[in-house]
Parts: sequence; structure tokens; C-alpha cells
Amino acid sequence: MEETKPKTVLLSICFYRIEDVETVDVYTAQGFLSTGHRYLDVRTNEEFAKSHVEDALNIPYMFQTDEGRVINPDFLPQVASVCKKDEHMIVACNAGGRGSRACVDLLNAGYEHVANMGGGYSAWVDAGFAGDKSPEDLKIACKFRPKEN
Repeated sequence: MEETKPKTVLLSICFYRIEDVETVDVYTAQGFLSTGHRYLDVRTNEEFAKSHVEDALNIPYMFQTDEGRVINPDFLPQVASVCKKDEHMIVACNAGGRGSRACVDLLNAGYEHVANMGGGYSAWVDAGFAGDKSPEDLKIACKFRPKEN
């Protein structure tokens, strides 16, 4: 009788970290958007309502609660309902932090082409891409961005 050997199965598991996220500047992001990339705005609904990039999708990555900010438990299912895993996406928040963390979650969920927009929507406004209103009318104050004197 022939002896059977157990089969070895190799699994490739990849866990992305913030260091693994591709970050692009606002000029590169604008160029990508003009070629069909989708803009995923992960700011809160309140931030998005104040001002946003034209044709942006808004799916908050975090919510403000009495206990502080908490990750939206439905973030990935909400993204999956409107985006395919092979779509090219620019992900942005207000200043870049939530956007980069959202990118990590998206990459770990199997999304193939996501890039964080460095500086977030605030950098978009600072670059003059948001229209004629003053930056103060368009941006949400951010504790991570120093106020200019």
C-alpha cells in the first residue's frame, strides 16, 4: 500500500500598513481625476457638506461620538456597494490622516488601486482647485494643520 503524504497549501496573506500606502500630491490627484479615477472623500458628512471635490463619493471613515472619533463599522461594505476592487481611487480626508488609514483598510480588503491624497481636501483648497471662495469658507479647521498668521 502506497503511503500518502499530506498536501502543503501556501497562503499568501498581505497586511498593509500606513507606510505601504501610495500618497500623491493634489496636482497628481487632479490629473488622475481627469483620466477617470474616482474621488473617495472619507470626511464626515458635515465636512463634506461644507465643500467638496466635484463628483466625489462621500463615505465617512470615522464618526465623531461622545467617546471621540470611532471608525465607521460599515465603511468597507459601503465602499463595496459603489466601487469595484479594481477601480482606481483617490482617497482623501481633511488633512491626510484618515485618508491614509482608510487606504490601509481598502488595500487589506483587496482594493488594488488606491492612493491617498497628501494634505487632504485642505491641500486641494490651498492649491486653488476649489473655486473662488476663500479657504476659510471652504475648509474645516484641523488640529493637525498649523494656522497661518
